[in-house]
Amino acid sequence: MVEFSVKICGEAGQGTQTIGNALCLAFKNSGYHVFAIQDFMSRIRGGNNFFQLRASHQPVSCPRRLSRLIITLDKASPRIHAASLEPGGVIIADCKKFLLDANQPGIFDVPLYTIAAGFGDEMYINSAAAGIAAYICALGLPALGAVFNKIFSAKGGEITAKNCQAAEAGYKYAAANFKGQRFDCAPSAAGKYLLNGNDAIALAAIRAGCKFYTAYPMSPSTGIMTTIAEYASRCGILVEQAEDEIAAVNMAIGASFAGARAMAATSGGGFMLMMEGVSLAGMTETPLVVADIQRPAPATGFPTRTEQADLDFLLSAGHGEFARLIFTPGTPQEAFALTLKAFDLAEKYQIPAFILSDQYLADSYCDAAELDFQSPVEKRRIISFEESATVNNYKRYCLTDSGISPQAVPGWIKEAIYADSDEHTPEGHITEDAAIRVQMVEKRLYKKMAGLTREIVAPTAFSLDGADIVLVGFGSTYGLLRELSLASGKRKIGAVHLSQAWPFPSEIMAGLLKGHKRIFTLENNAGAQLAKLLRRETGITAEGSILKFDGRPFSMEDAQEKIPE
Repeated sequence: MVEFSVKICGEAGQGTQTIGNALCLAFKNSGYHVFAIQDFMSRIRGGNNFFQLRASHQPVSCPRRLSRLIITLDKASPRIHAASLEPGGVIIADCKKFLLDANQPGIFDVPLYTIAAGFGDEMYINSAAAGIAAYICALGLPALGAVFNKIFSAKGGEITAKNCQAAEAGYKYAAANFKGQRFDCAPSAAGKYLLNGNDAIALAAIRAGCKFYTAYPMSPSTGIMTTIAEYASRCGILVEQAEDEIAAVNMAIGASFAGARAMAATSGGGFMLMMEGVSLAGMTETPLVVADIQRPAPATGFPTRTEQADLDFLLSAGHGEFARLIFTPGTPQEAFALTLKAFDLAEKYQIPAFILSDQYLADSYCDAAELDFQSPVEKRRIISFEESATVNNYKRYCLTDSGISPQAVPGWIKEAIYADSDEHTPEGHITEDAAIRVQMVEKRLYKKMAGLTREIVAPTAFSLDGADIVLVGFGSTYGLLRELSLASGKRKIGAVHLSQAWPFPSEIMAGLLKGHKRIFTLENNAGAQLAKLLRRETGITAEGSILKFDGRPFSMEDAQEKIPE
């Protein structure tokens, strides 16, 4: 596969994300497949951040450890990132500004700050660097200029023009002075859009008919709220920034009880505060959709980094026993599809549905096909306004074979609706009757879980036939598992990816793994949580687990080095 990686490094506030997004769009618009990740510290200014993208003529879906081109915007970056340069690669640096030896191998000395100063402000260093990258990567200045005109248009004509001119100056400087080999690979038919995980969840919530979204801003989930808020006025959505996560989850439950599709999102620390509300949704059988965008914990942990350590937490989230659903999407497009499904199944079974993602998936970009906003979404499963006029002798928790009771909207039916967080009768009145307690637990747990089990999203299998080793993962490890299974080597690697963690697809997993002796889980946590869940639900014991819990996602090389001989 012909490809190259570009890394843009600098302090927070220097525009590494801006230039990274611009290059991603330019590559995608030129027909390349792209995949990009962000690595940033929890600060507004300073520190050292980077944006890394892969461009290829074939689909790419995980990061690489090394980059062929490294663009450095601050003095510290050449030293910090030199070890991640490919043999034969190039580091762009302003050697005079950074006090570097311009004759070092691999250094392309560019007076970035002088070029930027020619346009009145050092902030244009990122645009000048983008122009240099466009030349070295044989991208072409028109492709970059079209993107700049789009992304800077909101800042006005003068700012847009200066950014375009700075990019052109960088491009021309590289054309006149770069003596190395330019990087080029044949483009192909890339996806139509660039999409990250948080935007996919937000757009799916809008598509699903979410009318009430609430959250307390908590990295890395906040992007969901900002995207929904951007479209709120034209889509008739109320977005409420709550004072804390306790208020957020209870507001969402109240909106759902009143008949609106509702959602909340947070990260692990905020989800912890939601626990009593989650149990309230379980007891009152109120549909609820919550996204947990994981970051390393405990406590504040690494606010801007990634981990997959909330799986055990969500499996038992909320006190007591009741049915719940956990989706673990592996790509932005899958996040879109599973968020739609979460809204539908939460309402169908009147349960909490959780979308378990992480910072890596939330903030990584890939080219994607056009999202489906045309096909009809699943119909609402509440008693309609028209049907409500004919309802008599309504029992909110009436016993049924499926465990699902009709959900009426207060004020639409003529009768009072009784709902209680205590144990209750079918009518909704508090009770301490032992026989009724058994019936209600069977309704909320056994019957609903039986229905959910029939609607499981099947795992995705890669290259299992004749595999020497099988890797099993969930969530954001999808792209890594896919590429490991395609990589050539002495051993054939098979892989299984779970997009649904609960109800666990026990029978399907047992069938996929049957006959395979060497099974390893691949997880971004320290406790091998998926391996334990696999053993508990299927009796299959993994030989070992490949774990990473430093707050960074796996690179291809990280995983390959840890796969046993």
